[in-house]
Amino acid sequence: MESSIRDKYEVVIGLEVHAQLKTKTKIFAPDGNEFGQEPNSLTSAITLGMPGVLPVLNKEAVNMGILTGLALNCTIPPRCKFDRKQYFYPDLPKGYQISQYDEPICVGGYLDINGKRIGITRAHLEEDAGKLVHAGADGIAGSSYSLVDLNRAGTPLLEIVSEPDMRSAEEARAYMEELRNIVRYIGVCDGNLEEGSMRCDANISVMPKGSKVFGTRAEIKNVNSFSALQRAIEYEIERQIEIVEDGGEVVQETRLWDDNSRETRSMRGKEDAHDYRYFPEPDLMPLEISREWVEEIRAKMPELPAQKRARYQGLGLSEYDASVIVEQMGLALFFDEVLKLGTNPKAAVNFIMGEIAAYLKEEKLEIGETKLTPENLSELIAMIEKNTISNNIGKQIIIDMMKDGTPAKEIVEKRGLSQISDEGAIKAACQKAVDAHPKEVEAYKGGKVQLLGFFVGQVMKETKGRANPKAVNELLKEILG
Repeated sequence: MESSIRDKYEVVIGLEVHAQLKTKTKIFAPDGNEFGQEPNSLTSAITLGMPGVLPVLNKEAVNMGILTGLALNCTIPPRCKFDRKQYFYPDLPKGYQISQYDEPICVGGYLDINGKRIGITRAHLEEDAGKLVHAGADGIAGSSYSLVDLNRAGTPLLEIVSEPDMRSAEEARAYMEELRNIVRYIGVCDGNLEEGSMRCDANISVMPKGSKVFGTRAEIKNVNSFSALQRAIEYEIERQIEIVEDGGEVVQETRLWDDNSRETRSMRGKEDAHDYRYFPEPDLMPLEISREWVEEIRAKMPELPAQKRARYQGLGLSEYDASVIVEQMGLALFFDEVLKLGTNPKAAVNFIMGEIAAYLKEEKLEIGETKLTPENLSELIAMIEKNTISNNIGKQIIIDMMKDGTPAKEIVEKRGLSQISDEGAIKAACQKAVDAHPKEVEAYKGGKVQLLGFFVGQVMKETKGRANPKAVNELLKEILG
């Protein structure tokens, strides 16, 4: 689409994010709450909504809801209640969902994303539905049959509804990524989009620039990766603008994103609240939440991602390095343990963002899946700072430390890698490098001072990286004149 056409419109985006809570059991039943079990093995009469059964609210789910609300700067009202939301899908055995409507557990929060405040309307507790597995032929479009797995039915969900404050796909993605960081750091959800423990519905509309009236929105359902969310929103923006430019009207509907064909497809007309015929859940009393209860949970709040990034930058890390480390929670927790040992932050982050990150990416591992300990990394850095080994040697042995967990000191002693600081030995290696390259010596003396790096490399090669780099530089300058 031509940028001139796109520039005529303002995009309005709101996200509804569903986070599965990491409770041991379901929100209203004693069934186990685990992923990947045998289909339909985690069900009960309560989950299936059999006659005569009664739901019992899981207190831990409420605790997690309150904790999340506080992390999102929400108000926790003194009272919330549950409602029945009526709809009829094959994966909803009761024919209704127990959710919250007009009195949710969390209201009126916000997240600050790249300097912009994104409002959060509400966060409410509800139960998840089951899962349809479409099979045969070539996926959903050509499936010859569908199967129902009700293990997920009754899993506690916290639905976090933003205000329509986002104005680009990039902004929506950044909001979603920060939301996942938060729920992971506070321990309420593992944030695994691929497994569906965190899912996103995106509401998108377009309006002429300067308009005060939002356009008709379309909802994109259950997007399961950050990149897919961004692509889906971009596609939907262009689809709606093309409709409006052609004189048509955008229809309020729910659409599915097909990441293979890179397009959204109509799924059904979008329901409004009255279509669900909400009414108070008759089997659950309204829940009174005392201020003492809220403060007790607030006291357990761990350091949040934004606070962690600010702390790291206060230690001298760049904004980029701090963001990358915080994004990978395992790395951040490892880094914090290294810092507790009194390690130089900059030296530690250089290893973490350099050799360690490269190895993890290549091997597709998390830091916790390696044998490297905070103590071993701290010892390695201390050896470099004491000039026991060079930084280059440290870079060489860190991979072995991650593979087998051997302490740096043991590797250095076994391989004879301790740094050469004897001036006589280093001077001899420098003289040998100079004598072996007369042309380069002549060029250096002719003004190509950058060749000093070449000679340093030759000396380090000769000494297998063990020579003290500072001494090498000083002695080479002395010999070369």
